[in-house]
Amino acid sequence: MRAICFCFQVHQPFRFRRYRFFDIGNDHYYYDDFTNETVMRKVANHSYLPMNNLLLRLIKKHQGEFKVSFSISGIALEQFALYAPEVLESFQVLAQTGQVEFLAETYSHSLVSLKGREVFADRVRKHDDLIMRYFGQKPAVFNNTELIYSDEIGAAVASMGYKAMLAEGAKHVLGWKSPNYLYCNAINPRLKVLMRNFRLSDDIAFRFSNTSWNEYPLTPQKFVKWLNANPNDEIVNLFMNYEAMGEHQPHSTGIFKFMEELSTEVIYDKGLKFATPSEIADEYQPIAAVSVPNATSWADEERDLTAWLGNEMQQEAFNKLYELQDRMGRVRDEALIKDWDALQVSDHFYYMCTKFFSDGEVHTYFNPYESPYEAFINYMNVLSDFKIRLNSAVPENRIEQEIAALTRLLEEKEEKLKKYAGEVKSLQARKKKKLPPPGKAAVVKQMKRS
Repeated sequence: MRAICFCFQVHQPFRFRRYRFFDIGNDHYYYDDFTNETVMRKVANHSYLPMNNLLLRLIKKHQGEFKVSFSISGIALEQFALYAPEVLESFQVLAQTGQVEFLAETYSHSLVSLKGREVFADRVRKHDDLIMRYFGQKPAVFNNTELIYSDEIGAAVASMGYKAMLAEGAKHVLGWKSPNYLYCNAINPRLKVLMRNFRLSDDIAFRFSNTSWNEYPLTPQKFVKWLNANPNDEIVNLFMNYEAMGEHQPHSTGIFKFMEELSTEVIYDKGLKFATPSEIADEYQPIAAVSVPNATSWADEERDLTAWLGNEMQQEAFNKLYELQDRMGRVRDEALIKDWDALQVSDHFYYMCTKFFSDGEVHTYFNPYESPYEAFINYMNVLSDFKIRLNSAVPENRIEQEIAALTRLLEEKEEKLKKYAGEVKSLQARKKKKLPPPGKAAVVKQMKRS
């Protein structure tokens, strides 16, 4: 039977507030709490909650035959806990059914896989710990940020102990080969690679409500016919952003009804079944190694890294950020670590993209800034303040050690001056009221009585 694998990416970034140059060194709070909460509540009500409820109904209805998987970033889980705990609870209910697999990824949905194995592995372990804490699962399959994959990254993931990884079924990688088979990593064949069928995935995620699309309207019956188009196919991997369900494709488009009826059509088709990535890795054999010497992703027409690192602004911000990674390994301050995680979120670099035409429209839709240049300046201001705090906690050299020591001394003296100023103010107020010093109050009271 041909396995249909639904995997949904769930991620929301911590957006930074407008952080001005004059805030550097004076204000260490970076987040736009109002926007973060507003966006989370909106997406939760339109997408996460109704779709999770639908998936739960389908799992109960089809009694073990309907299965899905999720890749949820650690940053998104943090926001669920802060702004929408009922969403987190609904994912936990899905986990308890035993029909939902949760995948590993980088904690911050970051580009850290491009910066060395050790720091990459550290961010993945932190995410794994959170998945175990919330859902009681130890992930066995890895999904890198935005489906970024290369031979080297796959080998690194294999060395971490994962049995499979997701990747984009890009045309320039596969050539004449189909994404509808299982492959393996070119360096370490023990890692199995599930290639995304981008055409069928995007038919649901992007084209579903496009009335100018020549296949509009998309029906479950039509989609199942496409799934069965090639009888030799073994798997069809449908990977997409979860926000496509109810947010990018609103409820009024009929997307929820389509997903409900599609599940029934697949299950009733004798040649199709639903499977999780782990089940596919266990049940199917790779037909060949896939060679990806240069990193690919699922973004834009190029399917490369240019959405995040395609211009000098993005590259400078990225390199300046990861210049700090060695010293961050010595930091124990929870506030610094939290901000370090937020700074790594790939969305910040996405906002700096200067692409135009069709891809540019997509970038504008997701961008809270008026221009990529504004995004760059805002990010670098935040990073500059963060570096000041890091230099104080973990000085980079002897000069910065001396500066940090002097800064702490000045802060201590400033606290003492504030304390003394308060005492002086209190004494001056008492003098104006002609009140006796606090120690003599009881004596004066007693003399008045006598």
